[in-house]
Amino acid sequence: MDVLIDTSVWSLALRRRARQLSPSQVRVHREWAELVQEGRAVVIGPVRQELLSGIRDGATFERLRERLQAFDDLPLTTDDYEEAARFNNRCRALGVAGSAVDLLICAAAARRDLAIFTADADFRRYARVLPVKLHEPRGVQR
Repeated sequence: MDVLIDTSVWSLALRRRARQLSPSQVRVHREWAELVQEGRAVVIGPVRQELLSGIRDGATFERLRERLQAFDDLPLTTDDYEEAARFNNRCRALGVAGSAVDLLICAAAARRDLAIFTADADFRRYARVLPVKLHEPRGVQR
């Protein structure tokens, strides 16, 4: 099964130096690398935009942009955006705040029966109230 990878994991894998990573982040990086090698890593355009945003150095921006070109964006549809709005409304009604991109990730994943791989704790809250599955690094039990 393919796995929709959140910005937090892409950023850790592509924007951080290995020596800066904690042991738990090393596990996340290793799992990301395995998913990529297996051809199971999925990205959406808004995640690509988040990853490329805030990079001041043009050469660094271009290097990251080129690395990301190896991954096609999962096409999003009107149904994905409408489902994201439904998810936002459901979360808010239950006291769970979420960003537009996070809920779009949830909607795209739920509509395609994909798990979400993230290092962002907000997704655990979403998973309690939305029909989403979270991907864990292999060998890690929760």
